[in-house]
Amino acid sequence: MSLIYTFLIRCYGVLLHVASWFHPKAKAWVFGRQQWETKLRAQIPVGRKVLWFHCASLGEFDQGLPLMKSMMEEDPSLFLLVSFFSPSGMEHYQKREPMLDAACYLPLDTLHNARTFVQIVQPVKAVFVKYEFWPNFLRALSEQDIETIAVSAIFRPKQIYFRWYGGFFRRALKHVHHFHVQNEASKNLLESIGIQNSTVSGDLRYKRVFQAKELAMQTSNELLATFTSGSSTLILGSSWPKEEGIVKDALPKLGPIKLIIAPHDVSESHIAAIQALFPNALRYTELDITRDAAQLANAQILIIDCIGQLSAAYRYGTIAFIGGGFTGNLHNTLEPAVYGLPLLFGPKHSKFPEAELFLQKGFALEVTNATDFSEAFHILQNKASALGSEMEAFVASD
Repeated sequence: MSLIYTFLIRCYGVLLHVASWFHPKAKAWVFGRQQWETKLRAQIPVGRKVLWFHCASLGEFDQGLPLMKSMMEEDPSLFLLVSFFSPSGMEHYQKREPMLDAACYLPLDTLHNARTFVQIVQPVKAVFVKYEFWPNFLRALSEQDIETIAVSAIFRPKQIYFRWYGGFFRRALKHVHHFHVQNEASKNLLESIGIQNSTVSGDLRYKRVFQAKELAMQTSNELLATFTSGSSTLILGSSWPKEEGIVKDALPKLGPIKLIIAPHDVSESHIAAIQALFPNALRYTELDITRDAAQLANAQILIIDCIGQLSAAYRYGTIAFIGGGFTGNLHNTLEPAVYGLPLLFGPKHSKFPEAELFLQKGFALEVTNATDFSEAFHILQNKASALGSEMEAFVASD
């Protein structure tokens, strides 16, 4: 199975090289890994104790930040290296807290790459956030007897580890010294395949969103405060075209509200597409509070056309419509929940325990089209104040 896996991984690499001619993210993925050994050797200082975190993307990086911070505070002599699989992590991690010593792309998971990576880095500990348990990297760490832990890990029955044909991947998981899982279901799944070294420790994102809220509340964003002042505000967070189209069609039925759109993709082409849907929308990066205060107060729609503002922007909202619920990649629902915003999202949310919990508690509603979106919006709007305080208390108690 190891040979088949390596063959498939190499095929994946070839396909990404082909795709890089047409797709910007694939191009970034390929370009970022060129001469990775040389780049990595230049980043890792001789004689330092390296703490290595691997995060699939920016969301997992945010999830791991509280633990990174606490581990670095406990031992300031550590050199913190974070690897990413996705370009979104590498391209945007600088907009978070400046605690990293180095960041890099994780090379393709071949045994040669994994052994070379581990030999260069020589970490004192390896931490995998949530998922992406690459078999060859886990094997290379095990060969060097390096402590390897998983944090905020979550497992589902349909994953390959729990299928009859998943033996190779089950064996890879056994290289992990300890799993800190999000829920009891994940612990039970691991025990069903003979892995007993797990603890239910919850989701690090809860700690992270409270830290972000505490930081955001220390200052005011005058642009957003002026725009939303005295108005019910819908925040379309980490949106994809599907959610943007639904809001476009539903907007005439929502009444006198303000709308903030913070898309997942802030490329110029996507921003232009949003502007075509909402011709009167203002762009966040083009505004100056001293010059444009009156225009902001009178406008209905604002596009946040940059990364790094959404989490704090939820402070100024009334209801949040979270993107990714039509693709199965629902974005962070905890960021608006910590401010007590009732939630709307699409139907593909089964992989996200907190979203399921918010639905059960009545803090969120599922939508599939513009008609039921407008109906759900009014339901939540009518009880937003009561729901908000209940929601904040619930999230704080988790």
